[in-house]
Amino acid sequence: MQKSDFWIRLAMRPISLRWLFVVLLIGSSVIVWADTRGSIVDPPAIDVFPDHDKIGSSDYPVERAITDGRRLFKAKFNLLDGAGRPEATGDSKPTPRKTPVAAFQRIAGPDANSCAGCHNEPQIGGSGEFVTNTFVGAHLSDPPTFRASADQTNERNTTTVFGSGVVELVAREMTEELHRQRNAAVAESRSSGKPVTAELSGGTTNFGTITAFPEGYVNYEKLDGIDFDLIIRPFGVKGVAASIREFTTFALNQHHGVQAVERFGWERTGLTDFDGDGHETEFTIGQVTALVLFQATLPIPNKIDHFRDMPEGFDAFLSIGCAACHTPKTPIQSNLFTEPGRFNRPGAMSTKDTATIVQVRLDVPAKNGQLFVQMYSDLKRHRMCDAEVRHFCNEGLRQDNVNEELFMTARLWNLATSAPYCHRGDCSTISEAILAHGGEARVAREKFIALATSKKKSLVKFLLALGMEQEIEVK
Repeated sequence: MQKSDFWIRLAMRPISLRWLFVVLLIGSSVIVWADTRGSIVDPPAIDVFPDHDKIGSSDYPVERAITDGRRLFKAKFNLLDGAGRPEATGDSKPTPRKTPVAAFQRIAGPDANSCAGCHNEPQIGGSGEFVTNTFVGAHLSDPPTFRASADQTNERNTTTVFGSGVVELVAREMTEELHRQRNAAVAESRSSGKPVTAELSGGTTNFGTITAFPEGYVNYEKLDGIDFDLIIRPFGVKGVAASIREFTTFALNQHHGVQAVERFGWERTGLTDFDGDGHETEFTIGQVTALVLFQATLPIPNKIDHFRDMPEGFDAFLSIGCAACHTPKTPIQSNLFTEPGRFNRPGAMSTKDTATIVQVRLDVPAKNGQLFVQMYSDLKRHRMCDAEVRHFCNEGLRQDNVNEELFMTARLWNLATSAPYCHRGDCSTISEAILAHGGEARVAREKFIALATSKKKSLVKFLLALGMEQEIEVK
């Protein structure tokens, strides 16, 4: 630790107990944390060290970075990698703890050894069973909470990473279109000297209206399902991350206690060892890039056109109104994935932070020259509960200021391999998941209930076929 780190840390904490035993009494359990690094002679789990600025060169092709990213995704991080965060919370915004804590804690985290430990159904990068559920909000607590009740945390089931690169591309294109529409309204208002109201739509999704005024002010009160900055954030149940990179840097700290330099390093925090575990460089910019590239290039889980294969099920899907939010086909203009993206918030490297932009072509279906994806989502937040149907209204904590009743439309393209269902993974069947829909989806729920049994079965059969080819490939 540098001398400057010592004085900064001393100012941030009333006392450093880093070299003392910390004993936490929880019922009859006792957890002891101590500085025993001198006795640990095992090798670190991280054994690849990509340099972001070299990725894509002849010395370090993108394919090698993807392979290294897979190794990092599978790596079971240990103390020698800097796993654990004794003097930091799991918050994505670097936040010090008042008192050091044990290395692992199932509720508040760190709660996992590797990315693949949770993302593994039907193969590495996929979703997870109920046992892999995480607890969003608990990781912010100091001292850490050991309660999984709704007033302490929001429980989340592990979702698939497959197709994430394409999802981010769609979100970027939608964001760019929304920004163009806003800028056009502002320019028209300034030119005319009158307020201009504009309807906003990205892709095939409507996000309400804005009103621009001649002075440059924009009223966003009638926006629907998106933040005021008009950035689509497709990752997370609440839609809180704009990119794989943002989500990855969040998850590394929350689940593993591994701090990415770009989020927790000297330039952002004034500390070289923010979590006080004795490791100054835990995850470099290049390692984050490699991990992102592996996730971004995982294939999309749904490539087969089930519209034709199961027309009765698809007709039922349309007739009860599921497609209003779970958009079957979404057009995309380009399959060129670039890393980093330009909509990342501080703490995740963006295009303004580097001159090296890594490029890779993703495998995206095309028909009549038009690229498209079948992810079954409009990438918009919707109100999912009401006074009678309360399944989604169990949460007492807001995540990133998103209203408790709002949820990003789930992508259905891997239903064949993603059981259990819903945000907590507490629905074991598709039928239960449909019946859990309230709020804006209440009408579709009631229409499903009214369907003849044969049509219900056709609908469920259709939905359970989405992503089936991924399961076939694994076998």
